[in-house]
This record gives sequence, structure tokens and C-alpha cells, in this order.
Amino acid sequence: MLNRNVHDASLGLAGRALRAAAGLALLAALSACSTVDALTPDFSATTSSTGVAATHPRFSDSDPHKWEGGAPWNYAVHGTDVSKYQGSVDWHKARTSGVSFAFIKATEGGDRVDDLFAEHWRKAKAAGVPRAAYHFYYFCRPAAEQARWFIDNVPKEKGALPPVLDMEWNPQSPTCKLRPDPATVRSEMRIFLQIVEKHYGKKPIIYTSVDFFEDNGLSGFRGYPYWVRSVAGHPTARYGDHPFTFWQYTGTGVIPGIRGDADINVFNGDTRAWKKWLKANAA
Repeated sequence: MLNRNVHDASLGLAGRALRAAAGLALLAALSACSTVDALTPDFSATTSSTGVAATHPRFSDSDPHKWEGGAPWNYAVHGTDVSKYQGSVDWHKARTSGVSFAFIKATEGGDRVDDLFAEHWRKAKAAGVPRAAYHFYYFCRPAAEQARWFIDNVPKEKGALPPVLDMEWNPQSPTCKLRPDPATVRSEMRIFLQIVEKHYGKKPIIYTSVDFFEDNGLSGFRGYPYWVRSVAGHPTARYGDHPFTFWQYTGTGVIPGIRGDADINVFNGDTRAWKKWLKANAA
């Protein structure tokens, strides 16, 4: 989720082979079941019954991956995530193009608020785009301090999606390149997640990347919905059988209403599942 255009870290040969095998098996199962709508793109109009801007939108990409299986446009519900790097967004145009949800950067560490958070938060809501606020974790601040900072800056608002904890390495940081051991990482995650869940009354979402997931043993960190980054392969080929609710499939997408490269995500389910998920999580 950093402002970058890089592929996921490469996996070891053995790990890749195991995950690829598991991924192929699961993809075969997916193709035989009804977890997603029909594979043909359908730009149907928004309806209050589904809360979807357009089903199966197929956005352009300035650096597309050649999807050989599990292509993202097979999924019905698509969205984006933004920070100050996208500048001001025409949310009405983005929604019309097929953006059905948005993750908006709110805070980082214990003393930074994204410059455009308030604007994105307000205007996305005005355009009818369900949105969640996310916190970029900073390893040089205690988890409790970061949770309090997030709570101080993100309103507890009816209709908002659950808060998001963004967990990834940040080698570009000018001030903190600390990489704690996996046990410490997981412990700090639990502290942040528990404090935030208690305040907002919603189980937070965890965003992560392939390398961070592997480095910190998150395959065993269950009990939370996951939003995973995988720009060079379906999540089943990268994360094995670990469940995911959202999938970030590109950082170089083209979305009307957003200038420059855009992150694009899908919800792991059909429009009926999306309606059910919204009802449970956006109250």
C-alpha cells in the first residue's frame, strides 16, 4: 500500500511449489462453485439491493499482469484504496466507473495524519461509496500509542466500514527501518487490534503483503478478516489456503476520477455476499 510500483517479494522455490499446487487446487474448486457471479463482465446499474456500483468492472492497467487463472475481473465487487498520493478524487466519477468501496489512509505511527484523509472521508461518503479508514503501522512506536492516535483522528461513525490495520515492511522510511521479530510483531498487532475493536465495536481488517505475511508467520494469526496484496498471482497461489475477504490485485490501475496509478481491490464473494457483509459490518 506504499506509494510504489513493485511486485511482491519472491518466494522460495519449495514454498512457491507448495503454494502453487494448493492454489491450483483451490482455483479449480472456485470455478466449480458459486462464490462469484458469472465470469462475463456485467456493467449493470447500481441498485439499493446490492450496494454495488457496477458488477464485474474491468479497469485498465498501465502495467497489467498476465492473469492465467483467477483473474480479478471474475469477481463482482471492486473498490480502491487511496492516500494523499492520489490527490483529490472525483468520487462520483469513480463510483460510476465501478468503485463500490474504498479504503482511505487516515493515520501513520503515533503522530501523522494523512493530508487528504478528511477530504477523502467526506467526499467518498457524499458520493455513496462505503469506506473504511486505515492505519499504517510504524514499528518505532508502541501499539497502544498508535491505536490511541488512530482513535483520536478517525470518527466513530455509523455506516463506516471496519477500521484497517496496514501491516507491511517499509524499507523507504527515512526514520524507522526497524523489523521486530515475528513474535513481537504478532503481539503488537493484537494490542492494536483489541484496542481499536473495543472502541469502534467492529472487528478490524488486516492488510498485508506476501513477504510480511511469510516473515511473521501470519498464517497462524486467525480470527480477523484479511485484505491481501498479490499483484502477480491469485491469493491462493501466494497465501495458500489462508482466508481473505479483500484482494488488492494491482497498484497501477486506471480508475476514472483518480489521477495517476490507482490501487484496485476486489471483494471475495458475489453481490449477495457483499450485501450480507455490508449489513453485518457497516451498521
